[in-house]
Amino acid sequence: MGDARFLSALAVLVTSAGLGFAAPAKNADVIEFASHRAVYDLKLASARGNRPVEAVRGRILYDFSGSECEGYALQFRQVSEIDAGEGVRMMTDMRATTWEDAAAKAFRFNSQNYVDRKLKSAVDGRAEREGSQVAVNLNKPASKTFGIPAQIFFPTDHMRRIISAAREGKTLLQGPVFDGSDTGEKVYDTLTVIGHPIEPNGDKPDDAAGNDQQLSTMRRWPVSISYFDRSKGEGDQLPVYGIKFELYENGISRALALDYNDFVVSGTMTALETRPTKPCK
Repeated sequence: MGDARFLSALAVLVTSAGLGFAAPAKNADVIEFASHRAVYDLKLASARGNRPVEAVRGRILYDFSGSECEGYALQFRQVSEIDAGEGVRMMTDMRATTWEDAAAKAFRFNSQNYVDRKLKSAVDGRAEREGSQVAVNLNKPASKTFGIPAQIFFPTDHMRRIISAAREGKTLLQGPVFDGSDTGEKVYDTLTVIGHPIEPNGDKPDDAAGNDQQLSTMRRWPVSISYFDRSKGEGDQLPVYGIKFELYENGISRALALDYNDFVVSGTMTALETRPTKPCK
């Protein structure tokens, strides 16, 4: 979810970076992600700081599919028009596709970022766990091979861990995430805060999620994820950005709030289509 990161933005379980990577558990508490297509309408929720943002409007298209046997594919697009006042407007268009295997051992990513319809950046690459590290091979923006810590989470595995922690009644999850965003080299430290569960008989959503029969039988949790620049090291620092949302047990999210520090954008789910997932052979 902003880019594929939000979809990813934060008592007391801490999955520390120092503990190393643990593969997804194979047990009775299986998390079955729903294949779905969701549309979120964006608007400015609040502005603060020195950047005089007056209005934001836009849309996110989030198309997720896959299974434990096929891996998980995401097609994502976020288009936003930002009005900074005094006649200054900017149109951003971020497009991304990713694929991640169910064992969180391989991850492929491709993205393009347009500003005012002009391509500003493009990233293409893959990451694979190899022994004590994750090997990243970039094709764009330049050909490059490098290693990152093996304990990083890929985005779908990160979401799986959040749901598992929520089911166990945990309230905190901490760990580094690699999603291929920015220049394809960035690792973010993340802090996820999980609120009290909202039971199926609790508040009924007033958006497209409220009309889905399957979701009406599921718990959901308020979730907040803060992303920190890992390259700046430990110590007090503000998050680069954050995201809040309500997360269902099948991975569908609603009621987005994207926090870019100087302003916050809300995302209301206006359409939701769920699709059957192919059973593993």
